[in-house]
Amino acid sequence: MSAPGLAGHGPIRQIAWVTGDLDAAIGDWRTMAGVGPWTVYRNVRLDGVFRGAPATVTIDVGLAYHHDMQIELIMPHGTGPSPYHRADGSAMAGQHHVAWLVTDFVTAVDTAIAAGLEPLFRAESGPATRVAYFVPAGGASPLLELIEATPALTEGFAQGIAAARGWEGDDPVTIIDLAS
Repeated sequence: MSAPGLAGHGPIRQIAWVTGDLDAAIGDWRTMAGVGPWTVYRNVRLDGVFRGAPATVTIDVGLAYHHDMQIELIMPHGTGPSPYHRADGSAMAGQHHVAWLVTDFVTAVDTAIAAGLEPLFRAESGPATRVAYFVPAGGASPLLELIEATPALTEGFAQGIAAARGWEGDDPVTIIDLAS
């Protein structure tokens, strides 16, 4: 997939879905697609701007890898507003976005905006990384995301890819609760 303003950032590295039941979705991916092991982050807080207004979003996230592709499952908390909720406040469900990792986040965001992509949500997840979602021209789904490729994030990708390559079905899910 090539998108104006994002085409020069290399391959898509992440595909994400929103779900109302993270544990069931992980179970489906494990049993039907053989994807694992999974790391689940509970109570991830994203502080940012959604459609031009300040927003704090809390989600649970499941991450696993299939070859070099990160599979992200997102279960939103609350009723929005957020990029994971419809206008009526109900949680979305289904394929949500594709993402690129970028080393120069500010320039990549500026380039995407200059290319005509509509900014939807820009946020930080603590000191870990910054993300930005864009609506493609015409509002077609899925959303497009830029993820800041910090050293910690790229190391996490490398570790996840290595774990997936050697995974034989043992220790299928590790849970990390960020609220504690």
